[in-house]
Amino acid sequence: MNVTEAVNRRASIRAFRPDPVPASVVREILALAARAPSGGNLQPWKVYALAGEPLAALKAITAANPPEPEPEFQSYPADLWEPLRSRRSRIGEEMYATINVAREDRAGRLAQFARNGQLFGAPVGLFFCLDRRCGPPQWADVAMMMNSVMLLALERGLDTCPQRYWSNYGQTLRRFLDLPDTEMVCSGMALGYRDESAPINSLRSSRDPLETWAELRGFD
Repeated sequence: MNVTEAVNRRASIRAFRPDPVPASVVREILALAARAPSGGNLQPWKVYALAGEPLAALKAITAANPPEPEPEFQSYPADLWEPLRSRRSRIGEEMYATINVAREDRAGRLAQFARNGQLFGAPVGLFFCLDRRCGPPQWADVAMMMNSVMLLALERGLDTCPQRYWSNYGQTLRRFLDLPDTEMVCSGMALGYRDESAPINSLRSSRDPLETWAELRGFD
């Protein structure tokens, strides 16, 4: 698989098979992903990889407890504007359509949302952390490292789903992972083998044409 194929195949998978992922594969992916760009070579990321009993314990906690009243951070800007608002609304409608959950089915939507806390059945959960004193440039470093993880996983026959959902369990994760007060989880990620039979995995999000968001200047 070349880079172009990996970029085109990557998708947020929301139904996984329970098949375990070898620790050696997870270790290899993370070690290679650390070659991601990092301003000043700060390498601000710290990653916790959970499987087996630790992951089962975390899933049990999220199943038994609702999201925290105050998220660790806001995943989206307040009062989204166009075209961002329409893009978010469209992908939501497309996703729920794959599992036949209607717009007015609030219970169904909440149940699907809660499946984030089970990492959609994935056998591995990755939690990407950084120091609270870091700023937007270091958040960008972590995001580039995460993207490297996703592409490297695809090369090894695995799939992923990045999850900012975990901002809803910021304090829970801090206690569970025994993080110092200065450290926070900025994203989780489900990792495993996609369930090819799950209708929700047929979802392929659209992208606006290049001409709507890019300008090329000075080219012949």
